Amino acid sequence: MLGQLYVISAPSGAGKTSLVTRLLEIDPMIKVSVSTTTRPPRPGERDGVNYHFVDKTTFEQQVADGAFLEHAKVFDNYYGTSRTTVMQQLDAGLDVILEIDWQGAQQIRQQFTQLTSIFIAPPSFSELERRLKGRGTDAPEVIAKRMSEAVSELSHYHEFDYLIINDDFDSALMHLHSIFVAKRQTLGYQQVKHASLLTQLIPT
Repeated sequence: MLGQLYVISAPSGAGKTSLVTRLLEIDPMIKVSVSTTTRPPRPGERDGVNYHFVDKTTFEQQVADGAFLEHAKVFDNYYGTSRTTVMQQLDAGLDVILEIDWQGAQQIRQQFTQLTSIFIAPPSFSELERRLKGRGTDAPEVIAKRMSEAVSELSHYHEFDYLIINDDFDSALMHLHSIFVAKRQTLGYQQVKHASLLTQLIPT
């Protein structure tokens, strides 16, 4: 049984990472693809856990080798999704999340027809700015740039299958998880999962 592929996108500060982290804790069938990036680690981030941190030369070589399903430049840094890792997880029957921006989502849609895409938006720009400042990790000019980029990112929300407004964290988490649970109840998924049972119930 193949797993299902998900893309989750959001402007920086919308709460995507926090929601996905909690989602992984409550549902063992969900995994997140660890992206490769050229940006430096933030405090507390670990190589191979949060990201695979590489230099620009290494990243460009991996692009040339066709190692990525998608890659993009965001805030002057490069990000890419490992082709091999994602396919291995899907083949193992796991639901795989790609935390990528709208540009990466467009690339993935061209390769996977069964992709499910989810966009997470903040309840307001003022709340988005408050969350970015609350991190305490970015300089004022970086926050200003992220706020500017958020306008562009939010303009692509309509390209996604689902939209979640992260106003209340617990509600947003429930809505996010419900998408994964509902997808597992589709006819095609259940026919594979319960093939033996269905043969007994409806003998041919």
